[in-house]
Amino acid sequence: MGLDLTTTKEKKKEEIKDEQYIITYTRHLEKRLRNLETEKQLLDAERLRLEQELHSLRNEIDRLREPPLVSASVIDILDENTGRVIVKSSTGPSFVVNTSRKVKNEKIMPGMRVALNQRTFAIMEVLPTKLDPFVKGMEVIDSIPDISYDDIGGLKEQKLEVTETVELPLLKPDLFKKVGIEPPKGVLLFGAPGTGKTLMAKAVAHETKATFIRIIGSELVQKFIGEGARLVREIFSLAKEKAPTILFIDELDAIGSQRLKIATSGDREVQRTLMQLLSELDGFETRGDVKVIGATNRIDILDPALLRPGRFDRMIEFPIPSEEERYSIFKIHMRNLNMDDTVRIENYVKITEGATGADIKAICTEAGMFAIRRDSEIVTKQDFLGAISKVMNKMKDQCIESRIYS
Repeated sequence: MGLDLTTTKEKKKEEIKDEQYIITYTRHLEKRLRNLETEKQLLDAERLRLEQELHSLRNEIDRLREPPLVSASVIDILDENTGRVIVKSSTGPSFVVNTSRKVKNEKIMPGMRVALNQRTFAIMEVLPTKLDPFVKGMEVIDSIPDISYDDIGGLKEQKLEVTETVELPLLKPDLFKKVGIEPPKGVLLFGAPGTGKTLMAKAVAHETKATFIRIIGSELVQKFIGEGARLVREIFSLAKEKAPTILFIDELDAIGSQRLKIATSGDREVQRTLMQLLSELDGFETRGDVKVIGATNRIDILDPALLRPGRFDRMIEFPIPSEEERYSIFKIHMRNLNMDDTVRIENYVKITEGATGADIKAICTEAGMFAIRRDSEIVTKQDFLGAISKVMNKMKDQCIESRIYS
């Protein structure tokens, strides 16, 4: 009996061991299965990624195998239903072509740029309007000057007239309709150098939310025939596209001088550019929401056709600042200076008669330079007197030279 019990106990122990082994092995197999499933998922993801990459590469190969397209301009639309169009290709000849199903017929208009299939000459896509990179660079986007009307001393009447001519038609167009008048199209700022014409344009760029495009007149003077006129066309085309737009033409006298009977080939090219500008300012095509600001210090040499109403409706003169205006200009430029108690603006206003805003800014800068020369952080009365003497003497020398050579 004792032997039988021992045998039974041993059998039970072996059975328990077998069960534990089976359980452990089963857990091992389950873990292995989970690892294999995870590995399978990773391989499936990798296979999917490789299939997508293969598909992308095949599409790229197919795209590269496509024949090149030829650019052309639409001349006329023969049939809107069938999509038959007359185009002039960039290679020279004109063709009657069909429009691809990829392009909606209602999008095609005369004057548009399109791309043609090199073999069938069918219109495959509509191209964006061509603009010279030089013209696109004239649009002021991120570099808008941080100058407001508060930074301009004096010129109250000029500020009012510029606001009425440029900003008010953009902000309150309904007001002009109710009154029954057309808003002014443009304004010409003229006056001596340094009186604040360009500064006023910078303030307009800062205050208004319209697109601001800046041109310097000399940039429109080109070497080849017709290039200057083309630039003018593209500049106004960009202005219309970005409307409402303020177009600022600085140093207008570079291309706007009077036309002469006797002229060199270079002068005639400048005159052609001027004639294109005259046409754009007041031609057959409406200019839309584009306001033009011109600036010059030589209004006496401008062509009469440029000065007539309809092109520049307002002529705003920027005179030499008065005593009260000089005081406000000094106050603006001296607000950031570290000055001692001996500095009195009133004293400097009286002895700077004939100075422009630019001269007053130069005086304040020179006063600071005199302080730096003394290795001092404070600008004194003597620094200002030395700066005034230096700048005003320079002005007198320039006036004497202009009288000698005039």
